[in-house]
Amino acid sequence: MANYCFGVDVGGTTVKLGCFDTEGTLLEKWEIPTRTENSGEAILPDVADSILAKMKERELTREDIIGVGVGAPGPIDGEGTVYNAVNLGWGTFSIKNRLQSLLNIPVEAGNDANVAALGEMWKGGGQGHKNLVAVTLGTGVGGGIIADGRILSGTTGAAGEIGHIHVMDGETEKCNCGNYGCLEQYTSATGIVRLAKRRLAQDDKPSVLRSNPNISAKAVFDAVKAGDELAVQVAERFGEILGKELANIAGVVNPEIFVIGGGVSKAGPVLLDYIQKNYIPYVFAGSRGALFALATLGNDAGIYGAAKMVLD
Repeated sequence: MANYCFGVDVGGTTVKLGCFDTEGTLLEKWEIPTRTENSGEAILPDVADSILAKMKERELTREDIIGVGVGAPGPIDGEGTVYNAVNLGWGTFSIKNRLQSLLNIPVEAGNDANVAALGEMWKGGGQGHKNLVAVTLGTGVGGGIIADGRILSGTTGAAGEIGHIHVMDGETEKCNCGNYGCLEQYTSATGIVRLAKRRLAQDDKPSVLRSNPNISAKAVFDAVKAGDELAVQVAERFGEILGKELANIAGVVNPEIFVIGGGVSKAGPVLLDYIQKNYIPYVFAGSRGALFALATLGNDAGIYGAAKMVLD
């Protein structure tokens, strides 16, 4: 009887792996390097070798394993096909089929942000809810939508790319995606710094941020907590942009809860306050009761979500 599964989270630098039992208990986790040279051709063989080695170490046979779930960057559709994961060097191919052929074990694959959202629904900040929007505020802005307990992937796996919703006309700086005025440009860690620098340039209003040569999102929210008026204005602008866009998203998917994660979320509950108070005035009445919570799984969200994919 199969009593175990593996969750895999493929990142640009490392691949995180976890061994789980069927109740979702993480029994062991480890990492291997992500070898992106030669169009990333070694990544999945390395994953397979690592899983097989762990099975040998734990004296597990293929009959003991329900399956392997994989989250990876880039658009990945519901059938496990990736469409050009640029930072891994991957083109278009079936992750599911390729890894299954290496392991002879069932495989499921999905976009890393969507898979992390599933993890937060299952064992993290969204536990107890089946309709969820996860927002990851890091160097960029990622998103994942869970509808009735399942990942919403879209046609080519590009559903949930909330960081690239257009929110600002007239932007002259280009987003990493190639467009202008994306949500990511104002509400990611780098986006918050952009807002702060633009606010500082407007006038000579005193602020502790003026004496900081290396402004960060953390520095902005530390200043907010200390009552710095200019920093509060930056936080208000951040909250207005993100709160309004989450209200628009709610009008489409009607979630029970928004789970906010990523490095910026380490600012804590104050972050949610600025988002939620700017969400309420714009949201359709049917979604006004949506909850807001901080993500709790951190870097493990991806392996939890990947495991959940195969257990489902």
